[in-house]
Amino acid sequence: MIEITQREIRIDGRPSIVMSGEVHYFRVARAEWGQRLDLLVEAGCDTVASYIPWLFHELPDGTIDVTGATRDERDVGAFIDLAAEKGLRFLARPGPFVMAELKNEGIPFRVYRDHPEVVPVGWDGRPATSRTVDYLAPAFVAETGRWFDAIMPVLAPRLQPAGGPIVGVQLDNEIGMLAWVTNSPDLTDGLVEAFGEFVLERHGSGSGSGSGTGVGALPYAVSPGEDGWAALVRSPTEDVAGALRLELGLFMRRRFADYVALLRRMCEERGVAGVPFLINIHGTEGGNGAPFPIGISQLVDTYAGIPGMVSGSDHYLGEATLGTMTDLYVMNAFMAAVHDQDQPLTSLEFEAGSGDYGGGAEMQYDPSTADLKTRLCLAQGNRLINYYLFAGGINPPLDERVGDGNDRLSFTGERHGTAAPVGPEGQRGYAYEATRSAVLAVKANEPWLARMTEDHDDVTLGLVLDAYMTEYHHPGSSVMTEVVDDLTAHRGAGERKALARSLLLGGFRFGATHLERNDPRPGSTVVLGAGRHLSRVVQERLIGHVVAGGNLVLLGPLPERELDGSPCRLLADALGVTGGEVRRDSGHFFPSLVAHGWAAPWPETRAGWVQSLTHSRGDVVLTDVDGAVCGVDVPLGKGRVVVLAAQVPSDAGFFSRALGSLGVRPGLRLETQWPGVIATTTSTDDGQRALHLINTSGASASVTVALDGTAIAGGVTLSVPARSGHILPLGLSVGRRRIDWASAEIAGVGADGAVRFRTGLNADGGTTVIVDGRPGALDPGKHVRRP
Repeated sequence: MIEITQREIRIDGRPSIVMSGEVHYFRVARAEWGQRLDLLVEAGCDTVASYIPWLFHELPDGTIDVTGATRDERDVGAFIDLAAEKGLRFLARPGPFVMAELKNEGIPFRVYRDHPEVVPVGWDGRPATSRTVDYLAPAFVAETGRWFDAIMPVLAPRLQPAGGPIVGVQLDNEIGMLAWVTNSPDLTDGLVEAFGEFVLERHGSGSGSGSGTGVGALPYAVSPGEDGWAALVRSPTEDVAGALRLELGLFMRRRFADYVALLRRMCEERGVAGVPFLINIHGTEGGNGAPFPIGISQLVDTYAGIPGMVSGSDHYLGEATLGTMTDLYVMNAFMAAVHDQDQPLTSLEFEAGSGDYGGGAEMQYDPSTADLKTRLCLAQGNRLINYYLFAGGINPPLDERVGDGNDRLSFTGERHGTAAPVGPEGQRGYAYEATRSAVLAVKANEPWLARMTEDHDDVTLGLVLDAYMTEYHHPGSSVMTEVVDDLTAHRGAGERKALARSLLLGGFRFGATHLERNDPRPGSTVVLGAGRHLSRVVQERLIGHVVAGGNLVLLGPLPERELDGSPCRLLADALGVTGGEVRRDSGHFFPSLVAHGWAAPWPETRAGWVQSLTHSRGDVVLTDVDGAVCGVDVPLGKGRVVVLAAQVPSDAGFFSRALGSLGVRPGLRLETQWPGVIATTTSTDDGQRALHLINTSGASASVTVALDGTAIAGGVTLSVPARSGHILPLGLSVGRRRIDWASAEIAGVGADGAVRFRTGLNADGGTTVIVDGRPGALDPGKHVRRP
């Protein structure tokens, strides 16, 4: 039995961390399947995942082979059974879309030929530039039913509750991603009609050219269902562009939710039930994690708060640096913010190797990259990680010639996954040992990590999900472009990711709050990156939070407009603050900041832009060098709001003083000679705790740590090697002993109760251990043995 409860994955009653690697059976000769799975087992993984591509299994005549009748590698059940023989669980990813660098993202060519109506047009009626479809087009739903008729009977008897190895089934893949990256919404006739019904539902039955956006007033000159509605949606005029952009995003959330609910019903009707259904969230772009919440925004209604549904990240961030690790931390925090009390964090596509899928050696990340990222995700409560791609392979020829230059299943050429931990021919890659080391570390600490949650200080990062609803905007609309550009520049972790990076470097452990739907914890401090456009509901919630005794740190230009572009100055008026001119840097102008009050001392600091503020009360904390105010600390009710209307860079000292002035102190205090070390703690309900240290820099760092004002282990100095991560006991129950502290990570516990450690972080490479309150020392490789 598999339970998703209290943000844990429990398999047959045991809290578990699922460590998986993606191995594509369709890219590996059947005779070599066993060798790839053996390498996965050797790396410590307990699960194998694979896409199951419809494109690979459907033959040119439309028949579907999932038994190997026409090609040995098409016997999906045999691969799943072999995995079970090797002691591996299985994550099934049957689509219908699978991406996986496949032609048509895994959809058969025939579907497009036979049903051209499923292919949407976008803005101005132009054809979609990707191979996307209208997911709910009746013809596509019917074709998906044919595919499910073939593949679900293979999966159903192999589900874990039936005694098989399948512990999860993913529904489609990266839903909505193609329309986002091409800025081409799925505007088929059927979708435009359904969108019109949604608009009428939101606004009531009123018609005509109303100017408001509330219920009962349509903001469109043409009512849904009338002649001209489709043309208006596809080519919006400026007077309706703001409202249309907002409402189209809200509508597509619902449509994706309807699509996923339909896929789930189709699975359950075919006997696939009793295991988690998985949703893969896309959003990283070119090594940048800042756009990731766009995927959460698109898909939130497909899984959030729905029993039996679990979301997983899909991230490609490149090298593990302070910048990308900040992105990853925020991504995990934002994902958790929309989950319910039971849904855990998972990662369904966790970049492995170097991400070089088709050869050419353009990318070669340090082998420690997967290890460092894995450790950060585990520290934040991830319960499942699937390394993509764990093993490369060979792209087989298509069964029909399509004349596209290679006539293979994939566009990457013959060899695929050239820099994966296991190469296309089954050879160990340069990242194999580092990946193996990461997995073994997780498994050695699984008894504790599987039940631990991250400790958080009294500060939360504000998530305004609607600020990420920017996947569609007409390129010719200045109204849409202005809103999207403003939101993109300032949302989330703040411009230049200054908020999140500064908090991490300052020792703050923080989560996030979904501000459209949830109130922050009473009395807590919210830090929020926002632009001029901030929804009325969020402004009202923030005012209520501060008036009741909470605090707010707001980074970005003063909010003065709704998300549709209409005026909304609730927060500004409550604070008595007015935003003035925004002055930006140029080749001959270099705006710089001067600190005042609690912000000082702070060196005069370059900023990319500053906005002048006029305020009726409160204290000045920032000006430009000419004295124009751009930062104020304003009392509101029982709380305070710090408005920073400038491009403030990452600075742990500055933001620590800001939060300190509001009474918030970091629970962790790190002393180290340079930035690059990230730390957090996790704990269980019964008081066990671990300290997580990650050094992202290329140099060894000397670190001392204090927790809640008390130096750990009497203020011992730890020597943290370059590009390394460590899970250090801070009170772990191992058998009948309690390890109060160890300056090394647990590497395993033997059957006799002996605890093995990795190389210690003492300056001499040794390990300090405090067991049951008694201090001692161990040389590397020595053990603590249970009596």
